[in-house]
Amino acid sequence: MEVTEALNFDHGDRKDIYEYIESHGIVREEDLRRSLNFEPGALGAHLTVLRRDGYVRKVDDKLEVAYQRDDAETHEADDGTEYTIRMAQEVDLDSLVDAIREVAEEGTYIEAETVADVVDHEEVIIRHNDVRSRMFFVATVGDELVGWVHLDLPETTKLSHTAVLTVGVRSEHRGSGIGSALLERGIRWAREHEFEKLYNSVPATNEEAIDFLASHDWETEAVREGHYKIDGEYVDEVMMAVELR
Repeated sequence: MEVTEALNFDHGDRKDIYEYIESHGIVREEDLRRSLNFEPGALGAHLTVLRRDGYVRKVDDKLEVAYQRDDAETHEADDGTEYTIRMAQEVDLDSLVDAIREVAEEGTYIEAETVADVVDHEEVIIRHNDVRSRMFFVATVGDELVGWVHLDLPETTKLSHTAVLTVGVRSEHRGSGIGSALLERGIRWAREHEFEKLYNSVPATNEEAIDFLASHDWETEAVREGHYKIDGEYVDEVMMAVELR
């Protein structure tokens, strides 16, 4: 199932089951049964339909949303380091939050800080429901998660052609092309799923991020004066965007 796919359930119980799994990321079947108070036979019948329709899948004794998994891509950084970009998985949760917080704690990427807070609170990486969805790709060097690209996807019809993107790389891995590859992967995914425009907002003090996005054809669309208050100082927000059409 694609993260952008319309959700359509022909039975209220199956909708409840999907929403429980979607909001928890990965759950044990017995925990699901007890939480929703299903008889084993009834739950099994509903899960059979949900698996058939491509909404959920079973991995050992656990259930997860059956998101379509994009192929992992192997790259070579400018310094010769080999790294992989792939769709994030629930097992990446702690490492992903750590990486986002490390970048956010530099104090110049407020949007990333918000993303880290939300993911850490929900304890689920990829989401797809009737209100809002999100996608993550991560970059790894060996077993280390070194960067991410995130797309926040509104389900509101009047905004469904747009998405908000954040991207970041741990400081020790910057300057080697990993950030550019992550950005390109996020943009490619958005274009493949017919999004028309992406946004990213950063404080005006984050000149490195502004220059990075500008070098990839992003343009400054608006500036909100004094939108942030960082270390007691009012800082402008630079709202940047890129057209995908």
